[in-house]
Amino acid sequence: MERVLAAGPWQGSGLTGWRGHLTALAIVAATILLLFHRDWLAMASIWWHASTYGHCLFIPFLVGWLIQQRLPGLRRLEPAAWAPGLVWLALGALAWVMGAAAGVAVVRHGALVVMGQGAVVALLGPAVGRALLFPLFYAFFMVPFGEEIVAPLQLVTAHISMVLLGIVGVPAHMQGIFITTPNGYFEVAEACSGAKFVIAMTAYGLLVCNLCFTAWSRRMSFMIGALALSILANGVRAFATIWVAELTSIDAAAGFDHVVYGWVFFAIIMMLVMAIAWPLFDRKPGDPWFDPQSLQPKAPRASKTGMVAAIALMLIVAAPLWMAASAAAGEPLPGAPVMPQPKGWMRSDEPASAPWRPRFDGADHLVMARYRNAAGQLVDLAIATYDRQDEGRELVGFGQGAAGADSGWTWSQPAPSPADGRGEQIMGPRRAVRHVVSFYRVGSGAPTGSAHLVKLETMKARLLGGDQRAAAILVSVEEKPGQSADAVISTFLQDLGNVKDLADRSLGSQAHLARSH
Repeated sequence: MERVLAAGPWQGSGLTGWRGHLTALAIVAATILLLFHRDWLAMASIWWHASTYGHCLFIPFLVGWLIQQRLPGLRRLEPAAWAPGLVWLALGALAWVMGAAAGVAVVRHGALVVMGQGAVVALLGPAVGRALLFPLFYAFFMVPFGEEIVAPLQLVTAHISMVLLGIVGVPAHMQGIFITTPNGYFEVAEACSGAKFVIAMTAYGLLVCNLCFTAWSRRMSFMIGALALSILANGVRAFATIWVAELTSIDAAAGFDHVVYGWVFFAIIMMLVMAIAWPLFDRKPGDPWFDPQSLQPKAPRASKTGMVAAIALMLIVAAPLWMAASAAAGEPLPGAPVMPQPKGWMRSDEPASAPWRPRFDGADHLVMARYRNAAGQLVDLAIATYDRQDEGRELVGFGQGAAGADSGWTWSQPAPSPADGRGEQIMGPRRAVRHVVSFYRVGSGAPTGSAHLVKLETMKARLLGGDQRAAAILVSVEEKPGQSADAVISTFLQDLGNVKDLADRSLGSQAHLARSH
């Protein structure tokens, strides 16, 4: 056995040392995989089912290949346990706790990668960590991220399409992400935003930068050019679909879009990017990835491998234990919220031109009412309350809110709102358009329209044992000719009074009870 191992790839680097350190690393890595298996499985499910993150399926294999490329230099390094590397692992464990408390999956998933990075540095040493710097960094692309850029890219794609339609002489009108032409009505949907291309191009571009360039100026130029070309090309694709519809028919345009859209289109863009950048490549084949002599310290201060591995395991196990200890049942709610009676407004049963109901999965209560004033203006008010938030029952999240998933309503563009609210324009069946202002409240905090602040307040409440009750208050007006939806909402909010007081009454908070006495 010893003879076989001595002929292996680690010959000359201290076989016993590598074997011991890799065994310790394998134990720690297996613990991360098993203890957080639900998050790993959730990530893998997103890779498999969400086309935006299909490229993530290749990242683990690419990371393994990048490590394999560095084996000649790694053979010349001596692994050494390094206690300071535990700091990075501890930060990963803390980030997982924060992500779990706030209900932010992308933070939890990213934290798993950080814990893995910390384990490598702590158990193999800083020299090996520096040698594997890019492969360890590239592992972050296993994390499905980038949902925040979808809405902005939808608007950018719509604007590019409008410019190109104007150049070819096709009259068009743009309302948010919706474009109307003489021959059709088009939506720049989430799938058409180009987000999947931008995210995948970022991963691909950084890989090319590492493999083909050494100068940072060329790397930056390549990335800027690749991303800009991806966004522009996606805008051209959307424009071409609309133009084909104008020249032929909607059915023909749908067929054209089906053929051109997808990874074939992305592959063409990648080939174009590589063809343009090829003359600028400055890394020669066979160039070393790092200098082992400059990385290996002359007098290394190694820690005990067993001790470092034990501390790493304790830090990893502490994260879910902390979450389990901080889990508590929510404060009881007073029941379904009682709808207010603003001055000058009466309850109305007049139907809307298109039914609208916000989506709040897992809410303990979701009540709605329609109001009408003397001028005949109609306003819809919705209140959702939670005694606590948990996985699958969150105040803000994907598919939640004014334009819920599968509701028939689609986000169109931002809209005016008060400073403590979030305004958005949504479009629904029969081209109905609504202006919605949303207010969120967690515990005794102030109302906000920021999803990030909601997640932060939720995290604080769960970790510090605060009030976890939460409420969403939505005010909506259907846009009609000759009526300013923004003005109607402003009038209704003024007559409604303090939104914070309404949230207090809906949640039965102590602040409201004290004022009522």
